[in-house]
Amino acid sequence: MQEFISKHITSHFPKMDTEVPLDALDDSAVVDDVVFTIDGHTVNPLFFPGGDIGKIAVSGTVNDISVMGAKPIGIASSVVLEEGLDADIVDRVMKSMGDTAAYAGVPIVTGDTKVMGAGELDKMVVSTAAIGKRPDYLDHDMEVANSYRKVDSRWCSDSNTRPGDVIIVSGYMGDHGIALLSFREGYGFDSVIESDVQPLNKMIEKGLRVGGIVAMKDPTRGGLANTLNEWAGKSKCQLDIDEECIPLRDGVVSACELLGIEPLNIGNEGKCVISVVPEMAEEVLKAIRSTPEGKDAAIIGKASEGPGRVVLRTEIGGRRILEPPSGDPVPRIC
Repeated sequence: MQEFISKHITSHFPKMDTEVPLDALDDSAVVDDVVFTIDGHTVNPLFFPGGDIGKIAVSGTVNDISVMGAKPIGIASSVVLEEGLDADIVDRVMKSMGDTAAYAGVPIVTGDTKVMGAGELDKMVVSTAAIGKRPDYLDHDMEVANSYRKVDSRWCSDSNTRPGDVIIVSGYMGDHGIALLSFREGYGFDSVIESDVQPLNKMIEKGLRVGGIVAMKDPTRGGLANTLNEWAGKSKCQLDIDEECIPLRDGVVSACELLGIEPLNIGNEGKCVISVVPEMAEEVLKAIRSTPEGKDAAIIGKASEGPGRVVLRTEIGGRRILEPPSGDPVPRIC
């Protein structure tokens, strides 16, 4: 998908001299200190254990703004409906969007609604965009980071990680993808896994107020493996990860073993990967763990000198290259 986007989509757009431009392929762009993002959502099924397309639409967009270090301040929503779709379904999705926006404290301020003919669309597509502004606590965060080493970007961008930085995940990996897959396909696993979908802006603010965070990203499509490889490539350093430190539920591991898929490739919708200067790592971890969204956060490794790759230290003491996924094993997770 990244190759397709770079070759067939962004290559046709004019380049702009902005602080975080389109071709950086970060979660959001920055134009004149305004942070902007947009997402399209095509989840199947619309409702699943722990969430629905409406909750994903709001959470994902809020999180894309937040991981840049910005404060989300407003959401726009575009909804395309299939002709004949039950109005009760529409009401459930819209109520979920409203409840999630209220929880995040980010209002839905404008939108658009269209209808396509029966059979021309699979029930519903929801697109959400958002804007954010640079908060004072991001300036504090970067000042703390700069007191230990030079930070190249004023934002928490993918290319900011440097050797020595500590990598934190905010909780269990793979919950969303397995919840959606097992419910959709009716596998009937013994363990009931619920989606992790949730807005993370309050948790992220807590971490930024401590200071020292240099990069953040939500590991959606392609999971943790894809996020870490993006960081390693853009930051031009090696990420050394301890497999046994990565939070994974037994049910997720068992499901992945049965299906023959890598749990680190499974998408998440309510988790964050954080890179922080080593001197502040324990304080940031403590702050994140004090929130409901980050109570299971863990340090999983650090960056080091080396080529842009991810090296996984296995539970039995071996080492292997963690490759980016060649394809998403769980289609339509968001």
